[in-house]
Amino acid sequence: MSKSFEDLLSKVSECSTKTVAVAVAQDDAVLEAVHAAKERGIANAILVGDEEKIKKIAADMKIDISDFEIINITDDYEAALKAVSLVHEGKADMYMKGLIDTKSFLKSVLDKEVGLRTDKTLSHVCVFEIKGVDHLLFLSDVAFIPYPDLETKAQIINNTVEIAHACGIPNPKVAPLAAVEVVNPKMPVTVEAEALTKMNEEGKITGCIIDGPLSFDLAIDPEAARHKGATGRKIVGDADILLFPDIHAGNVTYKCLVHTADCKNGNILTGTKAPVILTSRSDEFEAKVNSIALAAVVAEAMKK
Repeated sequence: MSKSFEDLLSKVSECSTKTVAVAVAQDDAVLEAVHAAKERGIANAILVGDEEKIKKIAADMKIDISDFEIINITDDYEAALKAVSLVHEGKADMYMKGLIDTKSFLKSVLDKEVGLRTDKTLSHVCVFEIKGVDHLLFLSDVAFIPYPDLETKAQIINNTVEIAHACGIPNPKVAPLAAVEVVNPKMPVTVEAEALTKMNEEGKITGCIIDGPLSFDLAIDPEAARHKGATGRKIVGDADILLFPDIHAGNVTYKCLVHTADCKNGNILTGTKAPVILTSRSDEFEAKVNSIALAAVVAEAMKK
């Protein structure tokens, strides 16, 4: 079971070497991340974009990219289509966003001919290692789906459970979060959380344990659960997956953790044929490397 990103890196070492295809690779932060991933034995890379700019950025940063294949395409969207087609065709295992706007990047992911679309809902999963929490936390959705309905929340859970399984957590505990831990008909989020719990009990959502609604403190803090007399719940401060009611709650929590907590994180887009690494330019260098490592572990699980 992976309890830290070091554990994930150990799992990567057990996998066959993976390759990430980068769309519009003329980006200093991304080149630094894929170079570090190569140095750490996490993954190789195919760099698709403006070759002249890629080489200049690498030279300015004193990064050796001589071992990377470079495919010279100067048009950004054409570069994205080429990069995603490499994954579609099995020539690469993961797809990563470079210096291209998110809308165009996602358009390439969903391309009917060379993209990575499936019949699943796409959702975003953030994995956190937080000081004081003795296991990895999986947060979803904090960046992609604004207002998920009940069916979409069930699909987000399924996507996130697959990521947790790939990370070695066989039966993750899922906490559908709300402001309170009791069902209140005037608070629809709590009603949907109860419905998800029943769907799990009835075998409609499998591979996990769902207990909701839960407030954030009861989901991650055993002491809070004891203090509130909630020790009879299925989750007693030991949730693995935090399901957010909407993008506002998820995104605010994500940014609070990133900017105030002692933590490490990695992000991945799920519901696709292969892992998609969708990071922000504001994400720390280590977050990008961690995201590549997470994608490599997921790619290995999908291969099996």
